[in-house]
Amino acid sequence: MKKVTINSVATYAGVSKKTVSRVLNNEPNVSPATREKVLKVFKELDYTPNPIARGLARNRSFIIGCLYDNPSKSYITRVQSGALEACHKHHYNLLIHPCELRGEELIANIEHLLTTSRLDGMVLTPPFSDSQELINFLKKKKVHFARVASAIDDAESISVRSNDEQGAYEITEHLIELGHSNIAFIKGHPDHSATEQRFCGYQRALAEHNITFNPKLVAEGNFSYHSGADSAKEILDLNPRPSAVFASNDYMAAAVLKLATQRQLKVPEDISIAGFDNAPIARHIWPGLTTIAQPVEEMTRQAVEQLILQISDEQTPVYQATLEAKLITRESTANYK
Repeated sequence: MKKVTINSVATYAGVSKKTVSRVLNNEPNVSPATREKVLKVFKELDYTPNPIARGLARNRSFIIGCLYDNPSKSYITRVQSGALEACHKHHYNLLIHPCELRGEELIANIEHLLTTSRLDGMVLTPPFSDSQELINFLKKKKVHFARVASAIDDAESISVRSNDEQGAYEITEHLIELGHSNIAFIKGHPDHSATEQRFCGYQRALAEHNITFNPKLVAEGNFSYHSGADSAKEILDLNPRPSAVFASNDYMAAAVLKLATQRQLKVPEDISIAGFDNAPIARHIWPGLTTIAQPVEEMTRQAVEQLILQISDEQTPVYQATLEAKLITRESTANYK
């Protein structure tokens, strides 16, 4: 059976080879009717693009690299889900690369990755999306990149984030409206900008409701379950014990819930517990966690989609967006008695 090529598709569809290429790469400047006609021919001829030939023809690898350094497996899974959705849509592949932000050889490692993998672009997740050193390096090397959940204001690069400060404010206000005033807070990893944003939201809610901030109610976590367990011991040993705990992510909140239960405390009757992110664990444990739904998949999908568009056309305007973080109330919080 004769191999179907891009030329075959162009002839069969009655369009130019360039038009087929534009449809294949999901580029603009193709009318909806023409795009639909070409896509129909793809199916009819069972056309599968040759990735090697495609890459050589356009001097691209069609690979997007994704950097991460995050102890939450759930977070990384959600990042991958959003990134893969955009990559599949545009016929790109995704390379997931774990790396340590604090490693002495960070820039050298990234340079080696770029050289050996021939990446067309990179998507930076926290804490890399807030590394000015890395951002400056990528700009110097003229590497296309997009930032997810970054607090850095850089008008020259793609950025998609959620309003973590507002989300933390809303969940703290929710606890206050339930009658709680003695509210403990567990911070996240110090390298992540979200940690400070969520802490600021917590403090703002206390201040606006005339509740004096008490530093003794703040514990240092790092977004991991184990750090949540250590922080929970510190918080639950306080006298008087807080009537509510707001942890900066759901895994730390789940650790607080476990220790509270082990100490024969009823949740939420004796103590209310809230988290952040709306990770799967928030709805899989009992009682279900009140939390903030952070649109991780959508942030990453938009960032990668815009990155690919920029790779295809450098004249594409720099995309920047802030998505809404939504409060989700479940059974772990209740009125203070």
